[in-house]
Amino acid sequence: MHTIITKRLLASTPEDIQEAGELLKAGKLVAVPTETVYGLAADARQPEAVNKIFAAKNRPTNHPLIVHMPGADRLNQWAKNIPEKAFQLAEAFWPGPLTLLLDKADHVSSVITGGLDTIGLRVPNQPVLLKLLREFDLAVAAPSANPYQKLSPTTAEHVLAGLDGKIAAVLDAGPCGVGTESTIVRINDKNAEILRSGPISADQIQTHLSIPVVTPEHHTQAVSGNKAVHYCPNAKVKVKTFEQIKDGNKNALIKIAALVFTGDISPEGIETISKLSSNHINYRHDFYAVLHELDNQNVDEIWVEAPPLSDDWNDIVDRLNRAAEK
Repeated sequence: MHTIITKRLLASTPEDIQEAGELLKAGKLVAVPTETVYGLAADARQPEAVNKIFAAKNRPTNHPLIVHMPGADRLNQWAKNIPEKAFQLAEAFWPGPLTLLLDKADHVSSVITGGLDTIGLRVPNQPVLLKLLREFDLAVAAPSANPYQKLSPTTAEHVLAGLDGKIAAVLDAGPCGVGTESTIVRINDKNAEILRSGPISADQIQTHLSIPVVTPEHHTQAVSGNKAVHYCPNAKVKVKTFEQIKDGNKNALIKIAALVFTGDISPEGIETISKLSSNHINYRHDFYAVLHELDNQNVDEIWVEAPPLSDDWNDIVDRLNRAAEK
């Protein structure tokens, strides 16, 4: 792939938002802010542009993408056979970090869907991105703006660290507000299935549905971000109890950083300890950013305190399970 100059556009500047829109319309790749993580966007109506996402990320072409729309009124443009309950969830949670997995409309390119007859759709809750989508009448296919299976980006700096020279621009709106990827839900006659845990929990979804909301431990549906290995820093990730981290590192040959939320500690043999909030919303906001910081210290391993096993923390548990050494 030829190296290109990746422009850093500022979301606070109308001219830069305009330029981002023009680049997308011209079939170029632009990393855009969402409330979850930065997404690598291409105009979803241009299959050739969408194809470039897979090359830039080195992502397999059978791994489906999520389409971000400017409003729920566009659902029928991208999906068919939409269940009534899907409209109920759209009404309750859009704009927001919920992706609905639906039957794709006949005209939708299989490039977006990884060859499947389903499509993931959402309306992002990020004012700059919504303005861009509305003003340019765009919907964008946008997985996370990082090399495939690597740590997700929550700032423009993270994007540039992974994709500088491979994409036309990044639209910088500062750190993402939420911090982990959207919840993906599929609705059938019997239930609503969470196919990827995210910021919107099963309990929250359940309050809007009369059918049960389930989170299957294993499923065969291909959805964005559900590979067994994903969201990985360069260092090995090991999930440990607070007590294990407190005991320190006895192996002088390996450099270790740690991430905890229970208390302040300074164990022996650990280079850096980062402490995050024990509140799941605040923890989620800073999770990827802190992993990026620790990874930049060129440590061999990052020890992460095991998160609580509760519905609110399911997305963190999921991301760590995929990132941790198997």
